[in-house]
Amino acid sequence: MTGASGGIGRAVARRLAARGDTVALLARGEEGLEGAAEDVRKAGGTALPIEVDVADHQAVEAAADRVEKELGPIGLWVNNAFSSVFAPFMEIEMPEFVRTTEVTYLGYVYGTRAALSRMRTRDRGVIVQVGSALAYRGIPLQSAYCGAKHAVQGFTESLRVELLHDKSNVHVTMVQMPAVNTPQFGWVLSRLPKKAQPVAPIYQPEIAARAVEYAADHPKRREYWVGGSTALTLAANAVAPGILDRYLAKTGFKGQQTDEPRPADQPANLWKPADGPRGQDEGAHGDFDDQAKTRSLQLWASQHHGFLAAVGGGLLAAGAAWAYGRR
Repeated sequence: MTGASGGIGRAVARRLAARGDTVALLARGEEGLEGAAEDVRKAGGTALPIEVDVADHQAVEAAADRVEKELGPIGLWVNNAFSSVFAPFMEIEMPEFVRTTEVTYLGYVYGTRAALSRMRTRDRGVIVQVGSALAYRGIPLQSAYCGAKHAVQGFTESLRVELLHDKSNVHVTMVQMPAVNTPQFGWVLSRLPKKAQPVAPIYQPEIAARAVEYAADHPKRREYWVGGSTALTLAANAVAPGILDRYLAKTGFKGQQTDEPRPADQPANLWKPADGPRGQDEGAHGDFDDQAKTRSLQLWASQHHGFLAAVGGGLLAAGAAWAYGRR
């Protein structure tokens, strides 16, 4: 599990541990890693915390080697680590843009390669890419992050086709997330005048964790959408992207900021973790518990599409029979 020290990664680690999994936790933050490892143990799983920067491909390979030596063959690899910058494009320095891309896109590439090189020899395994609605739809103030998520989407599609061509029993799937109540909004590098916030509606990370667990157990489906907002956004972008451009131009700046000024001393985890010897463990949740949803009907529907299709077909057949009988 990369990005395991906080947010979605932390919630996924807890959920996998609760079913008895052995979980290798990969992240940079010392305090967050220790907290995540303790969570895994309390939930009944076995934890192996490893400090690693996913932007360093040699470090990722070394981490995968250590996991296999200490825990055994890797059966599931979840790519989740990311970083970002909240700012208009022209206010992002180029080294910051490069760093975001290295972590949020190339980190997935390095993780996928480390997992696949080991899984392919055994002809089994699952890779889950934690994505976003922003893998399809760019929004203002997050150009570096949106670009990286678009890249992950294209990379994953290409890899999926290659695995299908090879008739491989290694599967890769992607889970497109909505806005989630994670600590990122308080530690991502920001140049906004106000505090950054998720675009409503906001969902709790436990919903995201349920989706990742389901995808890991049902990886033959190419991707999953979490939250009604994700489904609506992707549908609207497919049908009327120009209208969505104009809507986001009017609402996207204010909608990503609270009414409170951004603290001058807000930490930024782009170059180094926001937690550490002088930091603190932030856990899975951010500052928006009072606004975040704990359920997603759309996620349930996404996981039961076969059942819903059968019910819909049955209703159509019943309706047709009723109509025929009235003739």
